[in-house]
Amino acid sequence: MTQGRVGILGASGYTGAELLRLLAGHAEFDVVRVSADSNAGAMVGDLYPSLASVYGGMRYEPTDPAAFAGLDLVFCGLPHGESQNLAPDLVDRVAHVVDLGADFRLSATDHERWYGHAHTCPELLDRFTYGLVEFHREELRTAEHVAVPGCYPTTVSIALAPLFADGLVDPTTVIADCASGVSGAGRGLKTTSLFTETDGNFSAYGLLTHRHTAEMELVLSEVGRTTATVLFTPHLAPMSRGILATCYARPVVAGLTTDALLARYREYYAGEPFVLVTDEPSGTKATLGSNAVHVTVRHDPRTDTIVAIACLDNLVKGASGQAIQCANVVAGLPETTGLPLVGLAP
Repeated sequence: MTQGRVGILGASGYTGAELLRLLAGHAEFDVVRVSADSNAGAMVGDLYPSLASVYGGMRYEPTDPAAFAGLDLVFCGLPHGESQNLAPDLVDRVAHVVDLGADFRLSATDHERWYGHAHTCPELLDRFTYGLVEFHREELRTAEHVAVPGCYPTTVSIALAPLFADGLVDPTTVIADCASGVSGAGRGLKTTSLFTETDGNFSAYGLLTHRHTAEMELVLSEVGRTTATVLFTPHLAPMSRGILATCYARPVVAGLTTDALLARYREYYAGEPFVLVTDEPSGTKATLGSNAVHVTVRHDPRTDTIVAIACLDNLVKGASGQAIQCANVVAGLPETTGLPLVGLAP
């Protein structure tokens, strides 16, 4: 597919705006329609002046799947629960849907367990391919529609996958402590996202029940051909963007060393354009604005614990960049098309 005609449903939120920013530099995808119920009628450049030089003449439309019929590719950047309401009127009208929400990531049973309500169109779940490209690249090459993974599961899964692939850890001992920037909560008005609530504050939330736990266990179980159990604790950090995941697991193999683990990580991720294995841990600013994931690993002989650390930009590799990476694979394009490898610094 060349010069694909692209639409974005829910293009006024942070992930929608990030899709627009990244697609402005994409050589093969041309954004022709954008919708946003809460901002229908507004000009894109008025809502996001940063996008005005490319999209200044584009206006947000009401969210109507029929208006997107015939497009080559539609990204959905809608709030949780909205994609499954629209999908029955969309999936047969466009060539490919790439959904950034959680609606098509899990089985109907797991969806109801973790999200607290029955899926409204379970018959469509099999038409979506889970899109963590580093582990599902081959399936994506022939995918009809794509469910883009969550930001936390992407970070944790990439941090731990080599350990599971090689059977190096007890799959029931994983602890994932993660911190995310405020943009992960979306653009909607919430007390917990106010400047006065977040500035100078660091807090845990979603204790024991965070919905992204299901995806982490799904991916790691698949990679390790076992049943993974993850104790996940997310934290809200006083920054706009970024995720840092510090993960712990007990080894089941004797004689592990940090040097050997780093060498194995480099081998495992060799050829992956967006995964960089580093000797020293990176901070979230190292990946700011890029589709890169930085990963490092340690073995602590004193406690006999493996520590794996990964960081990424939650709006790029954790959402919109990953969605474009998936779309590139589905469309048969070079995976890196339109995606930055280098973060912004300082």
